[in-house]
Amino acid sequence: MTWWSWLVLGAVLLGAELVAIDAQFYLVFLGVSAAVVGLAGMFGLVMPEWAQWMAFAVLSLVFFFTFRKSLYQKIHGGVVGFRENLTGDMVNVELDLAAGAEARIDYRGTKWTAKNIGNETIAGGSKARVVKADGLTLHVEAEQS
Repeated sequence: MTWWSWLVLGAVLLGAELVAIDAQFYLVFLGVSAAVVGLAGMFGLVMPEWAQWMAFAVLSLVFFFTFRKSLYQKIHGGVVGFRENLTGDMVNVELDLAAGAEARIDYRGTKWTAKNIGNETIAGGSKARVVKADGLTLHVEAEQS
């Protein structure tokens, strides 16, 4: 392939990473590898086509195993002190919440649906304990005193 074909392939792969929901940086490293092979050709390093493909494959594997895990964890690792599991957290319930009923609450800076899975009504203005989280629905029960 010509050097500019490799650069176009690299740009397409990098762009596809932006469009993909969560490609987990696989396409980034494929795109970077293609761009490196293209830049090598642009700067005069002449290789037969099989060597270009071999360089692309080797560079991709080296980038995957060297940089992907640490980069992915840095970007998707979350905020320091952030826990993904919400079980046991206490939330404020602003309005009365009957057993089996649902209401909107503010928690962690956003609106959640709180569903009372306990047997008693949670009084407005009191706290409730999160039993489990299912998507953006928090299953809560009255705080035990």
